[in-house]
Amino acid sequence: MNKLKIEMVHDVVCSWCPIGYSNIKMALRQLNIEADFHFLPFELNPDMGLEGETIGSYFKTRQGWGEPQLLAYRKSLLAVAGPADVAIDFTKRTHYYNSRKAHQLMHWAESHKLQQPLNELLIDAYFRRGLDISNVAILLGLVDELGGDKSQAEQVLLSNDLDPHFALKMLRVQQLRVWSVPSFIFNGGALISGSNSVDYFRQAFTLLLEQDRKNINIEATGS
Repeated sequence: MNKLKIEMVHDVVCSWCPIGYSNIKMALRQLNIEADFHFLPFELNPDMGLEGETIGSYFKTRQGWGEPQLLAYRKSLLAVAGPADVAIDFTKRTHYYNSRKAHQLMHWAESHKLQQPLNELLIDAYFRRGLDISNVAILLGLVDELGGDKSQAEQVLLSNDLDPHFALKMLRVQQLRVWSVPSFIFNGGALISGSNSVDYFRQAFTLLLEQDRKNINIEATGS
């Protein structure tokens, strides 16, 4: 296994996605495995308005939570995010936003070899800085931070036409029957759901490596 292809099904506003992403990268480093990351879109709230919704209102409406439940959730989330080296600042991250344009930008970034850096910048922008990642001007500012072509990115973000390749990615996620994020697809085959621990991912990669060696031995014997 010279290079592992990892397709991450994620949403930009998903609290557990950056934790899973960080843990999986840590496991790869520990095993000295090089990975080629790609990102597939999953919208947790596709019908959310562009103005977004406060996190408190979101959980009150959908889960019936009051302030005690919300505070307990934040505490448990931060307890996992800290060891994963994921910064979440709830004094700034106050809203959930519609993530369609951020996903469209991620799709555009893939063909410009900027997808993984953009994912990491979006994590910082939304979870640490609390920026509105549905706002075109803010997204273009992130492109500028990465040294990308803002004019090209702007055309993508302002277009009323859905890129057919982006639509195919969305369809693929539906066909994979992925119902929660994050989920990870390894070399187009094995799929693991959940943010999981570093140890969990390390064990999963070890099994993949062992299976890869067995396949090589079988091919060599057969030849």
